[in-house]
Amino acid sequence: MMGAALSEARVCLEFGDVPVGAVVARGEEVLAAAGNGRERYRDPTAHAEILALRAACEAVGSWRLDGCALYVTLEPCSMCAGALVLARVNALVFGTPDRKAGFAGSLGNLVQDPRLNHSLEVVSGVLEAECAEVLRAFFRERR
Repeated sequence: MMGAALSEARVCLEFGDVPVGAVVARGEEVLAAAGNGRERYRDPTAHAEILALRAACEAVGSWRLDGCALYVTLEPCSMCAGALVLARVNALVFGTPDRKAGFAGSLGNLVQDPRLNHSLEVVSGVLEAECAEVLRAFFRERR
């Protein structure tokens, strides 16, 4: 699944978007996949996770994504972490940490905050080197 998320991240390069990709799956079934679309859609909320969650909800016909996992190349920000909790996603699997904006362990841990009514299982570091390199290459080209 992380390989599919990486493929989505690479598509972002065509639009000048930061290459982050996300996949929502229920078991082995991919419900939705998306890449970051802030530049493409001129929308500050068009993060890969949000776009993938929206598409997955449409696919299952509900805002609840019980039994689902989100695979994403970069640790989610606070907005995306909150959306995962609200959507009742069971698990979050991410590639590389985001030390400046990540809210699944780096700056905070919204997805496992015991004060909330839902928490997620978190697995980090999946294909971390590959996920980090896609981002590093993107920012190297812009400097």
